[in-house]
Amino acid sequence: MPLVIAIDAGTTSVRARALDLDDPHDHHGVWAQRPLTQHFPSPERVEHDADEIWRLVVQTVNEVIDRCGTQSVVGLGITNQRETVVAWNRSTGRPYGRAIVWQDRRTASRCDELRARGLEPMIRQRTGLVLDPYFSATKIAWMLEDGGVPVDADLAVGTVDTWILWNLTAGEVLATEPSNASRTMLLDLGTRTWDADLLALFGVPETALGEVRPSSGRFGVTAPGCGVPGGLAISGIAGDQQAALFGQGCMRPGMAKNTYGTGSFVLMNVGSELPPTPPGLLTTVAWELPRGAVTYALEGSVFSSGSAVQWLRDGLGIIETADETGPLAQSVPSSDGVVIVPAFNGLGSPWWDAYARGTIAGITRGTTRAHLARAVVEAMALQSHDVLDAMVTASGAALRELRVDGGASVMDLLLRLQADLSGVPVWRPADLESTSRGAAALAGLAEGVWAPSDDERQRVGTLFEPSPPPASPELEALRTMWRRAVERARHWAVET
Repeated sequence: MPLVIAIDAGTTSVRARALDLDDPHDHHGVWAQRPLTQHFPSPERVEHDADEIWRLVVQTVNEVIDRCGTQSVVGLGITNQRETVVAWNRSTGRPYGRAIVWQDRRTASRCDELRARGLEPMIRQRTGLVLDPYFSATKIAWMLEDGGVPVDADLAVGTVDTWILWNLTAGEVLATEPSNASRTMLLDLGTRTWDADLLALFGVPETALGEVRPSSGRFGVTAPGCGVPGGLAISGIAGDQQAALFGQGCMRPGMAKNTYGTGSFVLMNVGSELPPTPPGLLTTVAWELPRGAVTYALEGSVFSSGSAVQWLRDGLGIIETADETGPLAQSVPSSDGVVIVPAFNGLGSPWWDAYARGTIAGITRGTTRAHLARAVVEAMALQSHDVLDAMVTASGAALRELRVDGGASVMDLLLRLQADLSGVPVWRPADLESTSRGAAALAGLAEGVWAPSDDERQRVGTLFEPSPPPASPELEALRTMWRRAVERARHWAVET
């Protein structure tokens, strides 16, 4: 069968995977993964080494090709952590310093200043985003104003997909696509082109940015000597969350998915018409197919989800591996009143508070590590419930089912809690790597080896039905404690 190799350049690792798109179980199972180093130079700053990202792409792609060969590979798809930005010199190919990661909060004061100038309504209307350091524009502005990046004819700046594509083509192609570009705060959502007013506001020269092309289509081919075999078509690109929406088969308006990764990201397909951006949520481009067939999505972004499990492991040392979280949390019937708000990098949807910080409330002498683990799992479900609740209110449409993926979705306890809190079935597909499947599907569509399906190929997995009524006293008590703890976490880092 024809195979597509998906490159998944995530926040904590880079992986490559060969997929037969007609196999929902991934029986082929050829993949490679490498961890990506995290750099934290100060509490507000999160950085990656762009050269390391590229080295890991080369290593993982070559490992997969060594195992499956190139004869059956019809193309490459790319998916990536969004909002993270890289600046580099086109002549030398060298990055200017480290990439600034989506979790980075160094530009919070710049966002405050723009908000004080009354610019947020204009930015929100054009981009569908809120003024928050999460997005790329203020990061790029910081690079150019404070980071020593020269603004000249050799400057290239873009999200991680652009950096990988540029290296795969040995500098021949500088391009991106709308799902990534719509996260920069520089793209007009309606026209899907770079906005001249926003470029001027943030001081970003359009010549440094990539051309915005459809998400599915031939971007170029791998260049001989680039580090991976030459001549492979690069035919699909999408930001990780939009790729997961596509990979989950959410092709019809009203279909939604949640990815429990480093953060949690709920996306709902809202069709081909650009909707107004509701309070607390984002409007984003889901994907653009050939001949201008665009799909939009509402999104709720939770900054810290799986990263809270990493904190239990690396920060507190109460678990040795992430796999221990579920069994440890399930060893107690409740968190015994302990609530953890994992606002390590502020709060995203629906609060959008860059100054919120992590909070642990309700600790007693009887609190154990199991209660802390249970509180983290509950926080993952409660944060996503807040987003789903805002999304249903904004869209006016009842949520009938939630499709889930990402590393933490292996925890049955998490998905049972999510189903109970939200009052809808939660569907976990057999193939949890929806992000790479979506990138591969966009590439396979462009190369004519796959056709979109809205449902059937993903209907292999596990369904979690809600058990108690959503308004049960136990669930309402949990929501009440959560809301009280969130209020205590908000605005914590604001100087008084």
